Amino acid sequence: MSQSPSRANPRVLFISPNRIGDSVIALGIVREIGRQWPNAEITVVTSGMASSFYRAAPGVAKIIPINKEKRGGHWIKLWNAVRGQSWDVVIDTRGSATAYLLRAKKRIVYTRKLETGEPKVEVITRLMSAPQSLEPELFIDDRARAEAAAVVDPQLRSGAGAGPILALAPIAHQKGKSWPADRWAALVAKLKAEPRFDGWRFMPVGGPGDHPPATPALAEAGDRGIDCVGKTDIIASAAAIDRAALFVGNDSGLMHVSAATGTPTLGLFGPTEWWLYGPRGPKTATVASNNTRGQFAPIEDLTVDAVFDATVKLYDTYYAGALK
Repeated sequence: MSQSPSRANPRVLFISPNRIGDSVIALGIVREIGRQWPNAEITVVTSGMASSFYRAAPGVAKIIPINKEKRGGHWIKLWNAVRGQSWDVVIDTRGSATAYLLRAKKRIVYTRKLETGEPKVEVITRLMSAPQSLEPELFIDDRARAEAAAVVDPQLRSGAGAGPILALAPIAHQKGKSWPADRWAALVAKLKAEPRFDGWRFMPVGGPGDHPPATPALAEAGDRGIDCVGKTDIIASAAAIDRAALFVGNDSGLMHVSAATGTPTLGLFGPTEWWLYGPRGPKTATVASNNTRGQFAPIEDLTVDAVFDATVKLYDTYYAGALK
């Protein structure tokens, strides 16, 4: 049940997750705020990396970017940024004490009791007491699309010329999630030799520090490569991925971004819970080093052939079928 607004424009503080992937999973909260508290003025606290997700989001009046700091310094900055306001609703997906210290008429705070072995989107849905699943939604604006075009279009016009794009995310910032860089190169080599992918372009995406794991795939792609690593912010990267026909990536924030754009998405999993953190959406699939739920294996156990076969299946299911 939502609370009746005490003013024409209820003031809602949304303390969003810090990481990119978790932020995408929780983006459905924005629309739900608008449903439960119409005309709400939303203030979002988020990380600097994720802040562009919200600049075109409906109802968002203010974005406060605060990056995580050692010894909890970010909580002090957050407190100083929001304590002077009286809030109608505080929504805290990080489960901090902040929500209880602020002046607020209603508090919605994440707790581990919400975790019942279901995908994280369902946890967010339960947190908000929403009547249906709060599917992730990206708010890609014209600025993001223009920034993506400035990177992608010149490369599409050069080299091997225009063709369908396979976006690749050979990065993950948590230990054990990154498929080895040389295997990404081997995957590109196999796909280049596969007739289904004749004329396709291969576009690694990532942040400023992601060049090392992306370099082997780009080198193997040669004149069929499109370098979109470290050239845009996260929402412009989403706009670039939105132009792709397919996406293959490690269990990472960009995998969740791709799924939220509606691009057919294959997520690669090693010792992490694909049944909880797999890409969310109707055009998604996973391939894991151990496909038995509750069991794990190093991501290095995931073979090039297994990922190639899963990529071909993604093509056959979502790309070839759409052409018919």
